[in-house]
Amino acid sequence: MSLSRRGLLAAGGAVGALAATAAGTGAANAAPASGRGHGRVRTGFDRLAADGYSLLRGEKVGIVTNPTGITSDVRHIVDVMHPDDRVDLIAVFGPEHGFRGTAQAGGSEGRYDDPATGLPVYDTYLKSGQPLADVFTASGVDTVVFDIQDAGARFYTYIWTLYDCMEAAALAGKRFVVLDRPNPVTGRAALGPVLDPAFGTFVGRREIAQAHGMTVTELALLFNAEFFAERPVDLRVVKMSGWRRSDFFDGTGLPWVPPSPNMPTPDTALVYSGTCLFEGTNLSEGRGTTRPFELLGAEGVDHRWAAAANALDLPGVAFREAYFAPTFSKFQGKTVGGVQLHVQDREVFDPVRTGIALLVTAKRTWSGFAWRADNWIDKLTGNTRVRTMIDAGADTDEVVGAWQADLAAFRAVRKSYLLYR
Repeated sequence: MSLSRRGLLAAGGAVGALAATAAGTGAANAAPASGRGHGRVRTGFDRLAADGYSLLRGEKVGIVTNPTGITSDVRHIVDVMHPDDRVDLIAVFGPEHGFRGTAQAGGSEGRYDDPATGLPVYDTYLKSGQPLADVFTASGVDTVVFDIQDAGARFYTYIWTLYDCMEAAALAGKRFVVLDRPNPVTGRAALGPVLDPAFGTFVGRREIAQAHGMTVTELALLFNAEFFAERPVDLRVVKMSGWRRSDFFDGTGLPWVPPSPNMPTPDTALVYSGTCLFEGTNLSEGRGTTRPFELLGAEGVDHRWAAAANALDLPGVAFREAYFAPTFSKFQGKTVGGVQLHVQDREVFDPVRTGIALLVTAKRTWSGFAWRADNWIDKLTGNTRVRTMIDAGADTDEVVGAWQADLAAFRAVRKSYLLYR
């Protein structure tokens, strides 16, 4: 029996697993989870395992995961599931950076057999639609499970791996199960510009905000109902227990594993949805340092940038004049000048507004500022407005004001799919 969205949310507050029907709006009960856990929050996998994998019983299972797919005692979930005769795990699907995480940005591990388990590992990176559906078919699975830690930003590619895998599972006639993990920067608010579909790429397929403020199960429900309405996947989602929308990652009691090589700590995730915009410029975004996305700079940048950024008195953040030498990526081996962000009050810090302010002040204080030649900034922001407004001399408030109507519309849609208080 299908539920309305209001009914779905009411049911979601009382049960640990939600079953999305073909319309993406149904709900079903799961047995209460039990077993040990070291933190207050128990992930979707923790609850699935504690329930004896009943949701997967009788199914040949494949899982989309990476090094973040761990238990509270830091065992990888594939290593836990593989020897357990209560679940028939027959395949693993690796995203960008790979299942075991051996690849840098823009890379993957390819097709191989996992040495630890002997399971076949299939590569999903840069695959979508029917080619990805063919991978699922060739693997022989009945159900595809997704369990990857997200970073909370639209351009962090794992949520589009989720999107692509949902679409491919529908094409292949496979059931799809999403296991939840925390949004590390809270789920309180959506921030930033909403993507124009004309600018859709793997760093943003569809119309969501730059900082979406959702968990992966909430995104899966939104994707299925809003974007796959004509051909939804047979979706189930397994919620966390103990997570509140106001929780930062360090309040969950869960161990942090870098979801990608340049996301080393939850502090990185805190700034990432704003400072990743520097990938669209000729400045370093801090790759090749121990503080990626917190350190920004270029040859010729000096103290004037930090001074201009501090003069804006942005809430919750201060900027330090900084010098660093990236070991790879932009300016490899060269000493560059720039800023380091120091988030002093994360409760009021707005990463997207801060990122825009840094773009505006960088352009005004450094004559060498330039956008990447391919206008990658437009793919990251989801439209041309940020680039063209900054080029025209707009200040931070004007740029931020330009997306407020679109953001309000997204927030209204988003509200229907929030599963946690």
